[in-house]
Amino acid sequence: MMRWGRSRPGSVAGTTLMLALGVALAGCESGQAGQAGAENVTAPREEWWNINGNQSSTRYSELTQLDATNFNNLQVAWQWRGSEDAGIDLGGSVNARSLPVYARGKLITTSGPKRTIVALDPATGKTIWTFQEPETPRWEYSMRNNHGKGIAYAEIDGKGVVFTTSPAFFLHALDAETGKPLENWGQAVPVPGFPASGTVDLLKDMIDGWGPWENAKLEYDPYQGIPLSLGYVTASSPPLVVNGTVIVGNSAEQGYNQTRQENIPGDILAYDARTGAFKWKFHIIPRPGEFGHETWENDAWSWTGDVSSWAPMSADPARGIVYVPTNGATMDFYGGFRPGDNLFSTSLVALDIETGQRVWHFQFVHHDIWNYDTPTAPILMDVTVNGKVIPGVFQATKQAFLYAFNRETGEPIWPMEERPVPASIVPGEHLALTQPFPTKPAAYDLQGRTEDMLIDYTPELRAMALARAQANGSFAPFFMGPTYRGMPGGDKPARLCPGDTGGVNITGPPAADPTSGVIFITSHSGCTNNLLIPAIERDHDRQTGTTVVAWARGGGGGEGGEGGGGGAARGTNPESIDGLSIWKGPVGRISAIDLNTGEYLWVIPNGDAPQAQQDLIKNHPLLQGVANVQTNPGRSGHSAMLVTPNFLIATGMTANNTPSLFAIDKRTGERVGSVTIPSPSPGYGIMTYQHQGKQYVVIPVNGGYTAMALP
Repeated sequence: MMRWGRSRPGSVAGTTLMLALGVALAGCESGQAGQAGAENVTAPREEWWNINGNQSSTRYSELTQLDATNFNNLQVAWQWRGSEDAGIDLGGSVNARSLPVYARGKLITTSGPKRTIVALDPATGKTIWTFQEPETPRWEYSMRNNHGKGIAYAEIDGKGVVFTTSPAFFLHALDAETGKPLENWGQAVPVPGFPASGTVDLLKDMIDGWGPWENAKLEYDPYQGIPLSLGYVTASSPPLVVNGTVIVGNSAEQGYNQTRQENIPGDILAYDARTGAFKWKFHIIPRPGEFGHETWENDAWSWTGDVSSWAPMSADPARGIVYVPTNGATMDFYGGFRPGDNLFSTSLVALDIETGQRVWHFQFVHHDIWNYDTPTAPILMDVTVNGKVIPGVFQATKQAFLYAFNRETGEPIWPMEERPVPASIVPGEHLALTQPFPTKPAAYDLQGRTEDMLIDYTPELRAMALARAQANGSFAPFFMGPTYRGMPGGDKPARLCPGDTGGVNITGPPAADPTSGVIFITSHSGCTNNLLIPAIERDHDRQTGTTVVAWARGGGGGEGGEGGGGGAARGTNPESIDGLSIWKGPVGRISAIDLNTGEYLWVIPNGDAPQAQQDLIKNHPLLQGVANVQTNPGRSGHSAMLVTPNFLIATGMTANNTPSLFAIDKRTGERVGSVTIPSPSPGYGIMTYQHQGKQYVVIPVNGGYTAMALP
């Protein structure tokens, strides 16, 4: 069974050993980084050309104007409020998940359900230009239309170009100076209102050669797209432009809402950055004769879909490799209709930028039914392990593991072990017998619910916590699968720990300092209660596919981090003792890991728990006279972060519920600065740039952006 694989040019397929895992090798490898008609231009240190800061996704900036002596003097420099300031209807509520890039004197971003492209003046926040794709049924159906994370910027033949993927699954190339579509680029789309040039219909290329479409023998309609009975594909992250190639990911329907098994595979597409010409397509669900095909049993490869790359990608231009994090397969929580490990679902796939051929891959979760899709871009940076410099790639995940690899070879930096996990009790489901466990670094958040996680300030408290947990059935093993209605013993939902919001999730991408090899991970502790019901009870016609599966998600919901919400009322939480959570904190945290050693530097709460909650813990009668009590368990949820030479910058809430921006010492985790911001940041991250000698920090907020700067 294929667990991990690497390819080399001209080599015969062979095998090697990765800790006794039966590591498979096959195929072909990366070539040198190609130019393909467009040069690689490095962003000046003052600029931020990628939503993750750079192609390595470190969220690191070299700017040093802000330091511990002046951070507290930050104030609002400008605010942009969406439709009110855009001068154009953005189509409804404004996306707070997008993040601007700053290039050549402009901030450029996406906003709103129409995924409008907006250029802003970096000193004032005034709108300079906008671009909006015409409405189509393809756009209207997209469940991701308000999830755009931003745009891709590149310089081609000395001209700045904005690349964007739309909810309707078109690729646009715009002149960064004017916002106008590029001339003589891509292909004309025969839909009223579309520009004569500057666009590629991604859906047309996606379905070309795909069996269900070919067998349907239908005429392609660029306005309507394809029938929902075959599938639907959209986009939420921007493309990645590297070595003259535009690499496009995609997104699918939310698997937790599906009841039918058919959909489009989320194949990776690539285009020439200079011309828009199609270059290659990587089959994310392997077809007959392709590596990993045998991991799809029951011919499920031929009709199931998803395995999208909805999170942003990263790239190593010098090595000519793009790193693609993937989602699970159709659908979440039940996969009995798609037996096997299901490559390349919930994986990291390294592809040759020039050819699209697989260089190596690693599957994080075999046969994923936990919604443990890979939610953030992998981070690339070099580290020194046991005196040897290693080109690293590091992937944070919902399951609270940080997976560490040599980004050139795919070999784990520290040993990886396949360990037994619980079997499914759901009729028709066949889970993998084992899952991969990194031996280093240690998990950064809860995995399962065990006795070790109970509070133990005193023997009496631990005994009370244990009794409460046993009475509530609170314990659960890691990788426990869902339960189902009608099972013997009663319909008790399973506790999936961590839940399907992580660990890490898209709302809290990690950041890293490439000069020291330290990564900063924001995560939260919480389980999801899940009970499957007959899928026919949830089925409806407004979704993809035709064949209703046996089981689908029924009741349940995330706990959002037990004991960490702001509920200070005594006796209201069944997992509390007179208001005191039975679980250790923090419930939301930031962890600093030195990736030269795999060891933790520090772990701190994500912001401050509400003062009422801290007072309850401090004054709790069972804790009087007890030393070393953790009075601040933090807040559930994720922080938005970036790194500079001077500190880690992170969003959070103070004890008096004030949204704030914190400056945190990278070596100790201590706060060295704090400033109030107008509203909490629920979005994808924060960014920084320097314009006309002044450094700004931009924070997404509901409705737009807030920029902070020194007076």
